[in-house]
Amino acid sequence: MKYIPLDARRLPELVTLWNSAIGTDFPMREDLFKQNSFDDENLYTEGSFIAIEDDQVIGFIISKRWQENIEIQMNSEIGWIQALIVDSSNRGKGVGSALLNKAEIALQNSGCKRILLGRDPWHYFPGIPFEYELVRNWFEHRGYLAANIESDLVKHYEDDEIDDIPDLENVQFTLLKEDEKGQLLEFLHRCFPGRWEYEAYHYFKKGGTGREFVVLKKGDKIIGFCRINDAASPYIAQNVYWSSLFQDELGGVGPLGIDSGERKQGYGLAIVKAGIAFLRKRMIHHIVIDWTGLTDFYGRLGFNVWKEYQQYYKEL
Repeated sequence: MKYIPLDARRLPELVTLWNSAIGTDFPMREDLFKQNSFDDENLYTEGSFIAIEDDQVIGFIISKRWQENIEIQMNSEIGWIQALIVDSSNRGKGVGSALLNKAEIALQNSGCKRILLGRDPWHYFPGIPFEYELVRNWFEHRGYLAANIESDLVKHYEDDEIDDIPDLENVQFTLLKEDEKGQLLEFLHRCFPGRWEYEAYHYFKKGGTGREFVVLKKGDKIIGFCRINDAASPYIAQNVYWSSLFQDELGGVGPLGIDSGERKQGYGLAIVKAGIAFLRKRMIHHIVIDWTGLTDFYGRLGFNVWKEYQQYYKEL
């Protein structure tokens, strides 16, 4: 048994191991793994390892810490464990514990004071999938504390189900125009600095044209937004990660937000309806809303819980 640094040349083997372990619930593909792990500038190579036995990959851990040199900043004292997978036939032999220990030491030595399971930039999960009780217990025995429960929601549409774009007085819902990029980024920086601003920044960096953003405008001013995703989006977005579980094309809604000065007027639910309407015009029959605790809010539109996740953290 040996532990080597995470190596992109092992990508096919890592994906094969992932799918043998949890692919039935969360089917991995090489382009998604490359995008979310190897291509993320926040991948912490000093804390990411592969377990090898007889030159076969039997486990791996991927850790991250904030390293991007951009104006948008995240907490540099937070470390993330993006994924920890061990081959089923090699569990109970200390492989997972060794991988986790090596990652925790590396993150602590880098200055991290807290580790989150998932929730990283370019994450796979917002926590441990709730049905993986043994995994949750395993991490709890290693000092990780439970926090919130988050959900992915889903709704399936029939061909004849039509959602109209809401018609509200004094406001309009439109897809973002290319020349409104700066206005949207300014809105997000002012109203929703951090992760949502970060995701929009990378959207445009990867060639996004605006078709993934529904904006709520009062006059010429953006006062709200809703992200929508499909197979034609410039990168694989979080609410369509597991699209291969669906026979037809999957669409995604979220995140979304309304300027704090414009809330309590029904705009939040309305912009979700607008996002759904734009996706339905693209003939998308399945829509997922990921990583949310607002199950009652979205339930008003017929969305039901699809997957649940228990968030965990550990103080170093």
